[in-house]
Amino acid sequence: MAKPQKTKIVLYVYGGGMRGIVAAHILQRLEETTGLAMADMVDIFTGPSTGSILNAALTTPATNYPAWHPSARPRFKAKHMVRFYEREGQKIFPPDRFRAFRGFIHDFNNRTIKLGQLNSLFKHGHYNPAHLRDALQRLYGETNLNETLRSLVIPVYNIDNVHQNHLPEEEEMYDSSGAAVPRLKAHMSEGGHALWLKRIEGSTKPEANANVRLYDAVLGSCAAPTYFPCHHFQVKFPGTPAPVECSGIDGSIFANPCITWHGAVRHHIKPGERVVMILVGTGFSARSFKKEDWNRFGGLGVVDPRNDLPLINILFQAPESALMEGFAEDMGENLFVFNKSLHAERGGPDTPSIQIDDASPENLEKMKRFADSILEENQARFDKLCHLLVQNRDQGQGEKENLLKRIQKRVFYPVLSRVQ
Repeated sequence: MAKPQKTKIVLYVYGGGMRGIVAAHILQRLEETTGLAMADMVDIFTGPSTGSILNAALTTPATNYPAWHPSARPRFKAKHMVRFYEREGQKIFPPDRFRAFRGFIHDFNNRTIKLGQLNSLFKHGHYNPAHLRDALQRLYGETNLNETLRSLVIPVYNIDNVHQNHLPEEEEMYDSSGAAVPRLKAHMSEGGHALWLKRIEGSTKPEANANVRLYDAVLGSCAAPTYFPCHHFQVKFPGTPAPVECSGIDGSIFANPCITWHGAVRHHIKPGERVVMILVGTGFSARSFKKEDWNRFGGLGVVDPRNDLPLINILFQAPESALMEGFAEDMGENLFVFNKSLHAERGGPDTPSIQIDDASPENLEKMKRFADSILEENQARFDKLCHLLVQNRDQGQGEKENLLKRIQKRVFYPVLSRVQ
């Protein structure tokens, strides 16, 4: 009888600030339906910005056992993260009707008159990052990225001039036929670069074992431009003489499911492993425009928050829209998507705000109903996924029990017979 094909479960959670509560509600429903924690069902957690907040929390071990211990359990479940957004949202994003205006005055001052007093009065238009930092420190404590319960990939865009050649050499890569794949050295000596901060279970690759505090990595991935200043921190990779300096901004700058699969996950999949990828969204915010409306924006209007940042939303969505059709074709039935456009029912009473900083109680309730509607529209696929996750977990538990029995037979029983 042929051995069942091993299945690797990959979870990708999108960014979106406060809209992360949409993903938290969907993950909570998954846990409630299966009776399992996400860390029991998923092998690799990944996703930028608010997605990294969720993923890191769901893989942080409880304090009573270290991550490597067989009895180690996650400190949080998805329901706790729903409460996190409800409790911390208005502390991280306090209501501020004049934030955009203060940012405009700051930029105008920097470009023209450059008065120090104006600079101190109007600041940068950013939210105070101390509230987000404190909330993340309470979630993760001093947990390191390489101490998580499951494999975790956190995308951060490093704006510092520290490029890939400063990182350790990876082991050789091979294609499906066994032929060596040539590696390209970093050819951009200036500017920032995408950085995948990883902890991959069982991997010996230096780049898959980043030594960095979890809240530093997540805070870097959450530093959304125009909302928070960049976050400076250090990362130490095995085999490097010194830590790498990072000034991180939002991982959503480059990360989407297709790029994450090819850039950070695919080469950690073993030959013959089946991959199931789950995409849990926070609502697509990009919308279409008539040419007259677009031209009416002008040069500044396309980046104006009052117009919902149309160019920014396009730049975030464009790479995924170019790649998703081919990616979905490659993944086939092994791709499960739970997401939809925030503009599908625009203007309706239950439509949540597309703004990532709307933490009002009214909007939180709308986002819960939005998450419910995503699940209702994908009920059949949701049921199929739950069955697959439970079945895959049970198979994995059986393999672990068999392995434990073999270890006991080889180690414990011979010792016992000698004692007798």
